[in-house]
Amino acid sequence: MQSSDILFFNGIEETVDSLAHESQRQKKKKKACDMKTTCITILFWPLSMLLLSDESQSSRTEVKYNFTEMNYSLIPVDINKNVTILDLSYNQITLNVTDTTVLQMYFLLTELYLIENNIIMLYNNSFGNLSNLEILNMCTNSIHIIQQGAFTGLNKLKQLHLCQNKILQLNPDIFLPLKHLILLNLQGNLISYFDVPLMFHLELIILYGNPWNCSCSLLNLQNWLNTSNVTLENENITTCEYPDSLKRYRITTVPYNAKCYSKFSPLIYEDLHSHFQSITNSTFNSSLNNLKNSEHKLGKSWAFLVGVVVTVLMTSFLIFIAIKCPIWYNFLLSYNHHRLEEHEAETYEDCFTGNSSSLSQAPHTNSEEATVIYEQHSFVLDDDGFIEDKYIDTHELREEN
Repeated sequence: MQSSDILFFNGIEETVDSLAHESQRQKKKKKACDMKTTCITILFWPLSMLLLSDESQSSRTEVKYNFTEMNYSLIPVDINKNVTILDLSYNQITLNVTDTTVLQMYFLLTELYLIENNIIMLYNNSFGNLSNLEILNMCTNSIHIIQQGAFTGLNKLKQLHLCQNKILQLNPDIFLPLKHLILLNLQGNLISYFDVPLMFHLELIILYGNPWNCSCSLLNLQNWLNTSNVTLENENITTCEYPDSLKRYRITTVPYNAKCYSKFSPLIYEDLHSHFQSITNSTFNSSLNNLKNSEHKLGKSWAFLVGVVVTVLMTSFLIFIAIKCPIWYNFLLSYNHHRLEEHEAETYEDCFTGNSSSLSQAPHTNSEEATVIYEQHSFVLDDDGFIEDKYIDTHELREEN
């Protein structure tokens, strides 16, 4: 064979070898990719199955009951426990203790409608077991009292409708359990002031139809509406009712002066009227409990203060008595006299005459000196301990003698 043929065959062998190596390398690479795909599938398969099972379960267990206009006064107890959407609107339900107890059985509820019933008060833990509830609508009732723990347990609630009620004021603490609330409807109530709760991340709020008092107390609400991402529905008709000078202003455009910015902080009410309204508002019981707790905490301090004041007053009174007693004693003693008996008068007269004669017989004395000595003697205490009474009628005694 010629050298050219040998080189040709060698080139063919090298080409075949390179193709074989390349094919083997591609097989190894494909095998590695298949292994990676298998690993990823194994890792994410439980999660995907869990998501699919949740979706299928939610679609499978969605149960809706409609009991509107049935003239119910109590929430029925014979409903399927797996109910997820319950509509009890246009009945006579008051949401009393019995109703709240029945509601605890329907823990799978995601939507609850109690529109136009006879609800007056929302008690603590009224919805405590409804941890899956997302929509709660209680519009067109007569709610005017909401206890502080009324919404406890509603961890997933997204929409809260309290429109067309008689709410005067809302304590911001009642919204603390609602971590995922995005819509709050307070339209058509009697609210004049609203303090924005801390950590309040709403997307939509409805406030029109309330008699807003646009004094300095509403400054914090205006700042929150203008600086947060919340949308105020029907902003053009959400206007001020008081004072007259700001009437018809939108609550988001009220021109507050520098006095409001410098004088009022976010946690202080502007006037006493708003403060007294807050006492008779929907959180009256909560305010009363807080007041009792503060009095209980300060009870020992007040008792100590009263004890100190009483001790000081009693000590001052005793010192005053101690100082004034000698004066009163002498004053009373000066009037503690009695008329001399007959034999006492004679004895006193003889003693007085003897003393006068002895004084008159003393050498180097005269009548004037005797008179002086007599006057001094009349005011000196006798040895018998009696004090001469200057009110005794001496002329009468002489006549009797």
